Amino acid sequence: MLPEHQVCITGIGQTPAARPSNRSALKLTLDACLEAIHDAGIKVEDVDGLICHPGKTPEGGGISPVGTVETMMALGIRPVWTNPSSHEGPGHMAAIFQGIMAIATGLCKHVLCFRSVAQASARMKSRESTLLTGNRERIDPGNNAFAVPYHAYSPVNLWALYAQAYFDKYGATEEQLGWVSVNGRRHAQHNPNALYRGRELSIEDYLASRMITTPLRLYDCDSHIDGSTAILLSAKDLAKDLKNPPINIEAMGMSMGAFGEGLHTGDFTMTPAEHCGTMLWNRTDMTPKDVQCAQIYDGFSIHVWLWLEAMGLSGRGEAASFIAGGTRTAVDGVMPLNTSGGQLSAGRFHGYGHTHEAAVQLWGRGGGRQVPGAKTAMAVNGGYGYGAMLLRTD
Repeated sequence: MLPEHQVCITGIGQTPAARPSNRSALKLTLDACLEAIHDAGIKVEDVDGLICHPGKTPEGGGISPVGTVETMMALGIRPVWTNPSSHEGPGHMAAIFQGIMAIATGLCKHVLCFRSVAQASARMKSRESTLLTGNRERIDPGNNAFAVPYHAYSPVNLWALYAQAYFDKYGATEEQLGWVSVNGRRHAQHNPNALYRGRELSIEDYLASRMITTPLRLYDCDSHIDGSTAILLSAKDLAKDLKNPPINIEAMGMSMGAFGEGLHTGDFTMTPAEHCGTMLWNRTDMTPKDVQCAQIYDGFSIHVWLWLEAMGLSGRGEAASFIAGGTRTAVDGVMPLNTSGGQLSAGRFHGYGHTHEAAVQLWGRGGGRQVPGAKTAMAVNGGYGYGAMLLRTD
């Protein structure tokens, strides 16, 4: 039996996105974690596994201000398993995948996975806090070593190159890209946790917004927030007796590769997410046609096009026309997309918001953004490492 088939999602929690919040990062973390625990109907002391992504880091900028140690102490639990995560690996799902493996191998029964950010508070202190490096003369390790020395101080500089490559190869337009943002803002109006509510975004608003790095505009970029999301994983034999109908993990896929896939393929309209898609579909008899809604990582709007094609949810070079107009991606469309608003409109929960929203849809909690009769959902996360899950209910 595949390890993911031995594990279910049993509870979720999320704070409203704030810019900034009047609560500390630890208090936000506890709010989300306790909500997930209570949502599943277990006791706090039943949690015997705890993990976060990417682990508490001295990097600063509010990127990951809370780790497992202070969360464990604040919750008053004594987990038997934890495993520090990192930026590398299968994207922002690294911790979730590690939690799945811990349960499947019998190390623990209930793993609480959380992701907390305090980037809005950090930006209040310094506008440069969320750049790739605060010291532009230093060559940083990891991905930054391939960007900062060439004056690419923000990820937007990198992903704009992918967007332009896609435009050049497939003849896509800026207006077509704008529909990714317009679609997310429409759905965010029905999400009480979303950052941007109160007014939808028109395609004219999008085209009138200022250019950040050609061809990516202001509304192509996700919004830094303060907030936390928690996902509770449970052993399948226990999940059936808990409060919510278990959400089954039908298949998962992962890959590494940072932003350099084009170095290997000669094609900068593709990312290592291609390998992630191949792995996922090789682990299930289901097909892309079985996906009833998709929660696609949108750190930048171009990610959505690349992910849709990598996961086989649209044809090669067809993602731009598929989303344009917003009809197909509406809640009553053929492929409801980013029904929470995504990171572009709900806020940068750093990928975990997409898994949270997939569970919201499968449990029928979406209200005005609910996809009718949703029984399957895909959640994909990551722009540097890549992770995807195909989820379903019985």
